[in-house]
Amino acid sequence: MKSVVVFCGSSAGNEPAYLQQAYELGQALAKRGLTLVYGGAKVGLMGAVADGALQANGKVIGVLPYFLQQKELAHNDLTELILVDTMHERKTKMNELSDAVIALPGGFGTMEELFEMLTWGQLGLHRKPVGLLNTNGFYDPLLQLAQTMNSKAFLTTENKEMLLHSNRIDELLVKLEQYQPPLKTKWITPEKS
Repeated sequence: MKSVVVFCGSSAGNEPAYLQQAYELGQALAKRGLTLVYGGAKVGLMGAVADGALQANGKVIGVLPYFLQQKELAHNDLTELILVDTMHERKTKMNELSDAVIALPGGFGTMEELFEMLTWGQLGLHRKPVGLLNTNGFYDPLLQLAQTMNSKAFLTTENKEMLLHSNRIDELLVKLEQYQPPLKTKWITPEKS
């Protein structure tokens, strides 16, 4: 694992712990020599995670669509800023540049990015670990939903366990490093289709 993509809110949220833990995650990645790949903005949790990594002398690559750069959201101090045309190109480029995924608190955009990476992993399109930094229990309802999906037979146990999580940065990073992807990535067999 050499690089980690972090999906998170462009908002700071309404609890100081969100910004604090985003900043600390950036620092922890830099101290481990891991490159941070993220959405390229200077605002909210996105700005905090980048600032944390940069202030710990880490390498930070931002990927931002042109239309967001034009709104003056781009972080100016990154190691590298890659500009793309669309949101889909942004996710594709972030995936290409990363070896692991972490989601911090965020809104619909963060959820969409997280679920696409989980789905790609479930389908065998990548074998990267995907984790939630569960700051102040932010992701508890999502983890409960995953359990419900499993108990109602919409999600296998093996695929549910692809979603790593912890409220502690160091513990989550160890889980990412030790991750073993599912042996079976196809859940629909010819006899069941």
